[in-house]
Amino acid sequence: MSEPPVGSDRGLLYFADGSLAYAGHYMHQDRHPDHTHSFLEIAVMVGGAGRHRSVLGDQQLSIGDVVLLRPGVWHGYEQCSSLDLYNCCFSVDLLHRELAWTREDPLLGYLLWTGPYAMQRRGMLTAHLSGSELAECIEHLDALDKLRAHPVGAHRGDIIGRLTLFLSVLARAVAGEQASAPTHPAVTQAMRLMEADLARRWSLTELADHLGLSAGYLVRIFKATTGLPPVAYLSRHRVETAANLLLHTDEPITQIAQDVGWPDQNYFARRFRSHYGLSASTYRARFTHGTVRLGATGKPIH
Repeated sequence: MSEPPVGSDRGLLYFADGSLAYAGHYMHQDRHPDHTHSFLEIAVMVGGAGRHRSVLGDQQLSIGDVVLLRPGVWHGYEQCSSLDLYNCCFSVDLLHRELAWTREDPLLGYLLWTGPYAMQRRGMLTAHLSGSELAECIEHLDALDKLRAHPVGAHRGDIIGRLTLFLSVLARAVAGEQASAPTHPAVTQAMRLMEADLARRWSLTELADHLGLSAGYLVRIFKATTGLPPVAYLSRHRVETAANLLLHTDEPITQIAQDVGWPDQNYFARRFRSHYGLSASTYRARFTHGTVRLGATGKPIH
């Protein structure tokens, strides 16, 4: 079995060889220090004991617990005793290309796009799997793990297929009745409009006008899908983008604030700290020391 395609540098985990997705076991003893990722991670607890540490506080883990983390979210583990985590990681590029359709699926859209943002979850989503759900997830994770031994170019469809099967099982378990109605096309369009022009000083009226809807109606359908009004969703996306820029560029924090649409430095500082529990400067220093930059290959440039 090949080694996991993940490198680590100063608390930042990244794909070292351009992999799309992978699954693998990680055994933790005692403590695993705080770190963050340039990809999406889903950790499924399958054995042992331990506590998960994040901006949301500490959580005692039990078999069947699942933690999903959007890129940029920091976390760690404490009091670990043979803590066996089955981790599944996949790239942001994959999410925005081959898995872009999941945004419009009520269950997968909730799992990957809106659930981690809703209800002050700050980019994290937690759940607990039943015995049968856990067994089904492990089946697909095992298959994805075995694909690590095969070249990505010849098995791209297999990798994406197995990942999608795993995500579908997890989405049914996590979302349940949280998201059962089809996503309104205007909601998806609104998300993409805001994400494509973060620096714009979007107002609810302006966004609604772009979509040919009333502001009140847009808020209703947006909240019904995401659990958030449009401006709150935009805020979550801005802060996640800011974290990515802090980790992977040399841009000054003042410039990053402007890039994501918050030229008021004090406001940017409050929003960033509210989401990650750390100031932007502390976040950058803790996880990259301001020096880790990912090149075209996905490897750090110093």
